[in-house]
Parts: sequence; C-alpha cells; structure tokens
Amino acid sequence: MASAMHLRSPAFSPGQGIPRRHTCDGEDVSPPLEWGDAPEDALSFALLCEDPDAPAGVWRHWAVYDLPPALRRLPEGAGAEGHLKQAVNDFGRPGYGGPCPPRGHGPHRYRFRLLALSTAALAIPAKPSCRMVEQEARKRLIAEAVLEGIYGR
Repeated sequence: MASAMHLRSPAFSPGQGIPRRHTCDGEDVSPPLEWGDAPEDALSFALLCEDPDAPAGVWRHWAVYDLPPALRRLPEGAGAEGHLKQAVNDFGRPGYGGPCPPRGHGPHRYRFRLLALSTAALAIPAKPSCRMVEQEARKRLIAEAVLEGIYGR
C-alpha cells in the first residue's frame, strides 16, 4: 500500500510557529516547501495557503497552480518568482502574502495545502483569484496533504 502524500517545510515543524521571516512582520518571503509520496497518476499540483482563523472568514494568502508532476519542492521565496502561475491573493496582489493576523487577535493557524490533480492545467482565466484556483482544483483532486503552522502578533 502506498504512503499518503505528505507536505513539509524545513522552516517550521507541523503545528509550530512560522518564522517571522515568512510573515508581513519580516521579509514576507514564502517558506521552503517539500513533498513526497504523490500519486503516480497526478498530472499537476496546486499549492494553497490560507488562514481559517481570520475575523471575516478564510483569508487566502497564496495559490500556485499547474505545477509539474515531477516537482517535489518549492524553494524559499518561490512566491516572488515570475515563472510560476500564481493567483491573486486576498491582499489583492499575485504571489505570496505571508501571515499577518490582526494585532492582539491571538495566534492564527496557517494551512499550506498541496493538491495532487488529475489534469495538467486548470481551466481558469489569467490572473485568477486564490478562491477560483481552489474551486477548480477541487474538481480534479486526487490527493491532498496539509502542513499547518501558527503565527500571532
């Protein structure tokens, strides 16, 4: 039996604090991410980052999509790279927007979710929102791995 797909970061352990460097209080660079045990029939990946504890509901920080099936990692700062297909986040800009919870709101959970998909390319327009990427990816989902970190201000 195959192992379940997994997602990890050399920058923080599951359930632990996300380093300031990867937040709006630091350099706001995306953390390095690595994954394995992806399904052999995956034709692409999508990577999402969201804050389910945001006051107004889920806040979407990042979505990268149409990642090639042979890819197994994104280096630190990949959210600033122009060659990746990245959606417009809830901050209103494409790319990565790090954890930035309201001051005094307590620690928030940040979920990085890797979706293995049954399509090589999502059927979405240019400059999609993170929500649109997730909605389309869910239609072609084969497997999912989650890495959760915490950050508070």
